[in-house]
Parts: sequence; C-alpha cells; structure tokens
Amino acid sequence: MDTFVRKLKMIAEDASLRRRVLFVLGALVVFRLLANIPIPAAAGQDLGALLANNQALGFLNIITGGGLSAVSVVMLGVGPYITGSIIIQLLQMMSPKIKAMYNDEGEAGRQKITQYSRLLTVPLALVQGFGLIVYLEKQGILLGLSPFEMLTNTIIVAAGSVLLMWIGELISEFGIGNGVSLIIFSGIVSRIPATLGQLAYTFDVSQIPIYIAALAAMIVVIIAVVYMTEAERPVPITYAKQVHGGRTTGGGSTYLPLRVNQAGVIPIIFALSILTFPTLIANALSTLAHGTLQTIALFVQKTLANGWINGVLYFALVFIFTYFYTAVTFDPEAIATNLQKNGAFIPGIRPGTHTAEYLSKILTRITLAGAVFLGLIAVLPLIMKSLTNIQSLTIGGTALLIVVSVVIELIKKIDAQITMREY
Repeated sequence: MDTFVRKLKMIAEDASLRRRVLFVLGALVVFRLLANIPIPAAAGQDLGALLANNQALGFLNIITGGGLSAVSVVMLGVGPYITGSIIIQLLQMMSPKIKAMYNDEGEAGRQKITQYSRLLTVPLALVQGFGLIVYLEKQGILLGLSPFEMLTNTIIVAAGSVLLMWIGELISEFGIGNGVSLIIFSGIVSRIPATLGQLAYTFDVSQIPIYIAALAAMIVVIIAVVYMTEAERPVPITYAKQVHGGRTTGGGSTYLPLRVNQAGVIPIIFALSILTFPTLIANALSTLAHGTLQTIALFVQKTLANGWINGVLYFALVFIFTYFYTAVTFDPEAIATNLQKNGAFIPGIRPGTHTAEYLSKILTRITLAGAVFLGLIAVLPLIMKSLTNIQSLTIGGTALLIVVSVVIELIKKIDAQITMREY
C-alpha cells in the first residue's frame, strides 16, 4: 500500500508523467462522449434483446463500451483498424518485400507498415459500417433509410471508427500504454455499472449459490490471467570469455526469458474483430438481388447465430492468432544471430541455426499452453451462460482477460516511466 501511495505521489509531482496520465484520461473521456452520440438515422432505439441473441454483436458492444447499443457514431469501435492490422501482418509473413521493409528499414519501415494499416482501415470501416447499418435496418432498428441516408450514415460510422483509431494513436504517442488496448479497456469498464444494475434488477434469492460460484470463478480467472501473463520459461545464456591485452572479460551467465503468453491480450482482440467481420459482410450481401449471394449470406448469418458454433470458431481463432502473433513478434533466427554476434550461447546448443531451432521448439511448446488458456477464457462466457442461464454473466472471461492484461501492462509502463525519472 505504501508503494502504491508513493507512486501516486511521484506521478502527481512529476509534470511530464502527470501530463501523460491526464492526456490518457482526457482522450478516454472524449471516447465515452462519442459512444453516446447517436448517428442521424437512430432515434433512441433499444438493442438489448438483439445484442443478447447475437454473441458476435454482443462482444462488439462490449468492446465499444455500449457504442453499438446506443447506435453511436463509434459503434464500430477500433475493429476496422485491428482487422487492417491483421491483414497487413499476414501480408508481412507472406511477402518477403514487406518483411524486409519491417526488418531492414528500421523505424522508417515500421512507420510505412503502420501507414498501410491506417489506409486499409478506411475501406474496411466503410464495408463494416454499411453491413452493420443494413443489418440494423433489417431488424427494424433503423427505419426507412433512403440511399442518400444510407450513404451518409455509413460515412459517419466509418469516420467515427477512423477518429477512434487516431485517438488511440495519440494515446500511444503522448500518453502511457497502448492506445487501442486502453480504448477497449475503457469500453469494457464503462459497462460494469450497467451489468451490476442488470444483476440487481434480475436478482433472485434462489440463485445466490450461482452468484457466489460466478464470483469465485471470476477471482480464479483473475489469478490465472495474472499468473499466465507473468509466467516465463528461462533459457540459460552463457557469454564466452574474451582476452583483450592481457585482460579477460565476459564469461558471465544470464537467462533469456520466454513468456508463456507471448502474445498477451492481442489474440482475443484480433479474434473479436475477425468474428464480427463475416456477420457484417453477410448482412451487406443479403440485400443484393443476386440469389446465390443471398443464399450464402443467409447461411453465414444462420451459422454464426448458433452460440456453440460461434464459440468453437472463437476458440479456434484465439488459438490460431496466439501462434500467429507470437511468430510475428518473436524471431528465433534474429535472437540466435544477436547471441552469436555478442559471443553468447546456450549451454549444450551450437550457435546459429541450431540455437534458432532450439528456441523455436521451446516457444512452440510453451505457446501451446498460452493458446489453450486464452481459448478457454474466450469461450468461458458461453459456458457460464449454459450453466447459469444468466446473460449478464456471459461477458466475464473475455472482459476480465482484456481488463487484467491491460492493467498489468499499464502498471509496467508507469513503473518504467517512474524508474527512468528516478535514475
């Protein structure tokens, strides 16, 4: 407790750090205001029943902080930007040119790749916004939209998503932590009062054991998330001794920490974005006069509306994206090359290619545990709903994972800022 108070005092006394924290708070306040400004076509409709019966849209509403349920200008959230980032990263793995740009051009190359993600966000936001508006119109939420009104509202929704992307990047640059993650975090946290209110409204004395069990499960999930986030597999590293002018240097030992959950919360966010994308595309295609496209769109809508199929796809996407993001962010060959250049080696393993293969083998094994854990947390809401039949408890696993992971990462960033200023 004393340490926490001391850090708060240091944040308050340090002008630069204080400005960063206040900037983050101000940006999140702007996001919350935008999430309550409806688009022109909306007139205060209630989407509660619709979101309760559609898990993908329910998740989208969670990460937008109720922006979808309010039919607001930011009802797409940062989903299009995340989807664009996924596509660019996939291209990075498949295209040697883009991969070379990322690895060889340094910060300038990474800036170019980030710019590609921003540019791709615009058409994705237009497509997703159109699909979502068409779906809401078919559900009777939005009535009598003319082609001009459809175009206007689609542009407004797409612009809202691009604006959120810009706010997120401003937070990353001038604030503390990852801006996109903090926007999603604030969206989830903002739904806590409404969730508690719903629980209070539907409170049933006979279900007290279920509430206690749900609370216990929540505590277990928080402990498990913290444990898996901080878990590491240490790989011993030894530095070779070097003789310079009669002096012997080097020869020390250390270790290379490989995190069990190398990807963090990113696979969950990726999976949520991808899971909503086919639904929105199918909604847009279902309005076309082409019979085959309508049939395909209706099949996709019906399939994804099934909770169990949705849960299986969600688990699979989280599992795949855990491996995918780990492969993008951790390069065993680059690590092996750097160790060899610095005269370091893993005891019992030859430098170079053999070291890269050894690190890749270890990473594949420990990532399996992280991927399975993230997948189980992702489908926990579906399990909770099946066991308790209480809708307000179904956001538990995913929301807790994102919230706890973002809080841990934010605390580390603040600690790093404080430590740097102490030195």
